[in-house]
Amino acid sequence: MTYAPRVETDSTRIPLALIGAGWVGTHRHLPAIARSRRFRLVGVMDRDGERVAEVVRLTGAKGFVGEELDRVPWLAECRAVAIATSPHVHAQLITAARALGLHVLSEKPFTVEGGDAERLAVAGGPVLAVMHNFQFARAAQRLWADLASGRLGEIQAIDAIQFSNPRRRLPAWYESLPLGLFYDESPNFLYFLRRAAPALRLRDVDMVPGRDGRRTPMLLRARFEALDNGRPIPVTVSMQFESPVSEWQVAVLGERGIGVVDLFRDIYVRVPNDGRHTTKAVLRTSLAATVGHLSGYLGSGIRHVSGRLDYGVEQVYARFAAGIEAGTDPVFLARSDAAAVVAMAHEVIARTGTGT
Repeated sequence: MTYAPRVETDSTRIPLALIGAGWVGTHRHLPAIARSRRFRLVGVMDRDGERVAEVVRLTGAKGFVGEELDRVPWLAECRAVAIATSPHVHAQLITAARALGLHVLSEKPFTVEGGDAERLAVAGGPVLAVMHNFQFARAAQRLWADLASGRLGEIQAIDAIQFSNPRRRLPAWYESLPLGLFYDESPNFLYFLRRAAPALRLRDVDMVPGRDGRRTPMLLRARFEALDNGRPIPVTVSMQFESPVSEWQVAVLGERGIGVVDLFRDIYVRVPNDGRHTTKAVLRTSLAATVGHLSGYLGSGIRHVSGRLDYGVEQVYARFAAGIEAGTDPVFLARSDAAAVVAMAHEVIARTGTGT
């Protein structure tokens, strides 16, 4: 578990409770809360008493075993909650927290049922945000800057590729989700692509079923189309769930060059258009790719070793705090964004014909 400094009592910071003390809660949320200048941790709750005890020991926060919010004696001290539980209880916890007047930051996927997402997306009440963090990672910020400046030129296509090794650390509950791991991990691509190419429309889906009756497919490819001033842009998502290595990459192909975001390593590489693919151009491409990857690897490697590689989570917390102060859902993290991503995932699942 990542170490988190002990709880502060600074009354100028927003008092917050963490719901869920599993890996995501302790390795993503707790470090971000500990480094935040806008929040202070009041307490943590989880169904697992040992997890709660460990977080209490490390942080000095209050603890509660269970997830029944109306039974937590110290929750009245909080203005906000962060939900890092399994997706199956997100809708239930969001509803309960907002009924108590608490602002909510929820992990993705926002909900398991599309109807719950539509219900929770209704405007009004406390701020509701979702952990769509990869779009705020360092590599992604460089991509957005290149797109805004026109450095990549007019977008021609976008390809998102995932290779997932089933032996890596995975949540115990993922096979119970619709299409298993697809439903848990596809939001990372979908919210990223919605920002890179708004007005996405699903065209078609191909799927190779998983082995041994598993819900998670072996391979799923979804083809979308985005419109840029009436000009169609092909957008492809390819997710291979039975790979010997794990890689997540998003490539934006522009007329002037290509920008590639390595989500797992938080590395951005930009390579210029190689024209007629001459020897000189090939060498320039190889040099740009090598230097870009190595410099990114060094920067991310240092942050990883020092425990500062957070994949944009701290940015999400900063925007959540600003949203609370302004009384509005933060841009790109709003309930409407979350509901749209859930709708996209369910549309893809419907096109597979599996119904699961």
